[in-house]
Amino acid sequence: MDVRVDGKVALVTGASAGLGERFVRVLHRAGAHVVATARREERLEALAAECGDGVEAIPGDIADPDFRAALVGAVAGHGRLDILLNNAGTNDDGPLEDETLDEIIRVVDVNLVSVIDLCRLTAPWLFAAPAGSVINVASIYGVVASPGPMAGYNATKGAIVNFTRHLAAQWGARGIRVNALAPGYFPTEMTAHFEDQSLTDSIRKRTLLGRVPGLEEIDGPLLFLASDASSYVSGHVLVVDGGWTAV
Repeated sequence: MDVRVDGKVALVTGASAGLGERFVRVLHRAGAHVVATARREERLEALAAECGDGVEAIPGDIADPDFRAALVGAVAGHGRLDILLNNAGTNDDGPLEDETLDEIIRVVDVNLVSVIDLCRLTAPWLFAAPAGSVINVASIYGVVASPGPMAGYNATKGAIVNFTRHLAAQWGARGIRVNALAPGYFPTEMTAHFEDQSLTDSIRKRTLLGRVPGLEEIDGPLLFLASDASSYVSGHVLVVDGGWTAV
């Protein structure tokens, strides 16, 4: 099984920290030229400098439609896009009745609108690639509901799951594979509450494997979907959760 992506061009959003930063490193090590984008310029530039040749940093707010257009314009300079990894995401916190409309709109803009629009904007370059792969980062809370209050996050991640299936149906005839990666609880900046012993204990009890994951355990699923190893896989939601959603 070949999980190399040598010579391919990849675009990774939300790349300055957490899973996004990990995705950039993994794709780069596997041979891709990676265009990495996120809002935090210093962290993004530091990542690109550390990785060296083959990682290109383009900072900006993915929720800004003008920035999305400029970003795709930069990607167009490569003449093709083999891997689109829609990873950027944000979360709302607290009961829906306590949230403001602006807070909800921000979650929808980042988690859903930017994903749909980037697929739209990059379509010509994906179509120009020999075998394009779109990977939308969903969540276990796009498959099941979260116990905690985050209505916008649940709604957008559920929408990402069905958007992925829809786009797979639309683009299959063009040879583009569209899949979703649905992680469970991984130790990242966004899940800083892993320091809470009660949370880690609950994960151990809830997952079938009885433990919290290491960040490196997302590498294989990512490379499977990004590479030719999944050449006959499309419209699939790959859940990586230690069995959280199985029972």
